[in-house]
Amino acid sequence: MSDVDIEEIRLLTKKGLNELLEQAYLEPDDLFVLGLSTSEVQGKMIGKHSNIEIGRTIVKTIIETLKPLGVHLAVQGCEHLNRALVVEKSVAKAKGLEIVSVFPQINAGGAGQIAAFENFTDPVEVEHVIANAGMDIGDTFIGMHVKFVQVPVRTSVKEIGQAHVTYLRTRPKYIGGPRAKYEWDPFNEK
Repeated sequence: MSDVDIEEIRLLTKKGLNELLEQAYLEPDDLFVLGLSTSEVQGKMIGKHSNIEIGRTIVKTIIETLKPLGVHLAVQGCEHLNRALVVEKSVAKAKGLEIVSVFPQINAGGAGQIAAFENFTDPVEVEHVIANAGMDIGDTFIGMHVKFVQVPVRTSVKEIGQAHVTYLRTRPKYIGGPRAKYEWDPFNEK
């Protein structure tokens, strides 16, 4: 742990998240998914060196940013839990998400999910969500949990620790034929 700066991790997480939020146009009650490999943050192989201090730092930083916005966090687990997600039970019920019977541990679900269980009021695991945006720290592949159409977001934060970071937001699908427009202009005056 000596070569990982927890304060730097907190600051980079907050900066990258804020830059994503500037472009994601999230609204209250939207879902935000976090994929996190604390092993990758340390520069180690994904799934082999979970670190609870890193997990707690990142999850707490994200919760502190999203909660005032009314945006709900879903924390993705690893493949050992079929990438199930931790959410608040109230969110699962309100969104009709299927609650599954499993609890994360350090080597199945990982440090991020344990940190979510520690920081949420009434955490549960669900099998799948359709989030409006997300942050993937360590190439955990959150795309399966983000609404179609996904749009990559570029921020100034490309790495947290030694983990590669990617960001996604969504937009409504463009539909229609040659006469369709994607800005409000009902009389074709533009």
